[in-house]
Order: sequence, then structure tokens, then C-alpha cells
Amino acid sequence: MTDTPAPAPAGDDTPTQTRCGIIAVVGAPNAGKSTLVNRLAGSKVSIVSPKPQTTRFRIRAVVMHNDAQLVLADTPGIFSPRRRLDRAMVAAAWESTQDADLAMLVVDARAGLTEALQSIVSVLKRSKVPVWLVLNKTDLIDTKRLLPLTAALNEQLQFEETLMVSAETGDGVERMLDLMAGRVPYGPYLFPEDDLSDLPDRMLAAEIVREQILRQTHEEVPHHTTVETEQWEERRDGSVRIDCTIYVGRASQKAIIIGDGGAKVKEIGRRARSELEKLLERRVHLFLNVKERQGWDEERARIRAIGLEDIG
Repeated sequence: MTDTPAPAPAGDDTPTQTRCGIIAVVGAPNAGKSTLVNRLAGSKVSIVSPKPQTTRFRIRAVVMHNDAQLVLADTPGIFSPRRRLDRAMVAAAWESTQDADLAMLVVDARAGLTEALQSIVSVLKRSKVPVWLVLNKTDLIDTKRLLPLTAALNEQLQFEETLMVSAETGDGVERMLDLMAGRVPYGPYLFPEDDLSDLPDRMLAAEIVREQILRQTHEEVPHHTTVETEQWEERRDGSVRIDCTIYVGRASQKAIIIGDGGAKVKEIGRRARSELEKLLERRVHLFLNVKERQGWDEERARIRAIGLEDIG
């Protein structure tokens, strides 16, 4: 159960005490972490797709609830890394838990207690940060299966709180917000109250383009693709011109991204531009360029460009 909230600092006569805390959202790929963070934020902060390893770096969403500021750190899914890029992604996820006041282990309730999940739990056991268990996608599973899964996980790690939610429908999310707002420590806000996230606009543009690549291409193509914003030009009429480069690993992947007569890249650009105009609330002129760059996912410069620290 949740601990009793700490009392307000002694000697402070301020009528309302604010709370603020960093909450790391961790789990295996495809557990629904980004969908949950977006639902909690009430706005699109992280890109989402049905494909695993959609999130590549930590994104902090700023959520105001009651008198608390909840800084949700959406992290890459934790898996067995092979490439330099993979190692940087997994390192970013674990680093987020070290900096947090609270960690949320998000579990795909349908998948159950997988080997990957057991591996994550074994590392969390050594963490000094309190951990909550969040069983997600509960709308897609018979409730009779939830209690045995909850018991099995709590046998491995004594979670401070266990929650059952559906990020897709929003079921259980309001109670989750209430509990988090009462759990984070007293303290000043870390971000302005009207901030949605710490993601710079240039990186937001690149991520929105990559989201469309994830949604409109298949097999190995999305995971061997990265996007960088090369130019951001503010125009006098209030619109913005954005030039993004899509890097792929092989010529065959470049051909897939471009499509017959450029049809695929045009559709990617059209959908990404529409999404960016909603998020930025202004007109966007988006230009995409596709380049083959073999081994980009082993390059330190490319890894740093997408917001990750190279760990070798």
C-alpha cells in the first residue's frame, strides 16, 4: 500500500504546499509505456506505434495534478541490446530510475510473466527507488488472470503499490494520478506549469516523422531508420519550415521509404506535417530527404543526435 504522505515542512505558513517528483516509467518493449504517459499527460508527448522499441530516448512529460507536478520520464523499452544504439537506449532507461523519486514498472498484462520481465524485476530489486507495479491493457484480458500475475510479481519484488489500468481506455488512470500526486515529495516545481514536456521542437519534429515511418513501413525498416531535423526556419507569416533527413542502413530500405514515384515518402511527410500542425498550432512546411548511411546505429554522432549518450 502507499505510504502515508510526509507532513509539510515545519515552520512554513504557506497555505498550500506544493509537491513535485520525477517518476520513471519503465518496462519491456510494447508494454504501453508511451500510451500511458500520453494518457496521464492528457496530450501527445511521446510517439506511439504497435511496433516494439518505438521510444528511443527519455522524454519527460510534465503533468499538473492537484497541487503536485508529476514529471513522468518515458523511457525506452528494456531488452537485450546488440547494437551501440540498443545499448544506449537501455542505459537511458536504467539511468532514469536512478534519478527518480519513484519508478513505475509497466507490464503488458496479456503477456504475463515473461523472461524479459523477470530480468527487469531482478534489476529493480537492487534499486533504492520505491517501485510501483502497473498492470496495463487490463481491458484486453480476463480479470481472473490478473490476480495470479499480481501475486507472482509481488513474490519477486515487494511493490509499494499495485495498480491495474488501461492506457488505451483511461480506466484506472485518474486514481493513478491521485495516488502519484499524494506520493511525490513536497517541494517546488521543476518546470513552468504550462510546459508539456522537455522535448525541444526540433526533436519533436524528427520524432513525429519517425512515428509515421513506424506506422507505414514494416519488418526491419523502422528499426534501421533514424530522423534528424537539419533546419528550422521561422517565417514572417508565423509558419515554420522544417527540413528533416531520414537515415537508413541500406539502399533497399531507402527504396522502401521513398516508394514508387516517391509516393511513400510523400505520404509520410503529409501525415507528419498534419500532426505537427496540431501540436505546434501553426502552419508547417515540412521537407524530407532520405539518405543511405550504412552503420548509422553504431555511429556516436548519430546516437547523440537523437538524444542518447554514447556508452560504447
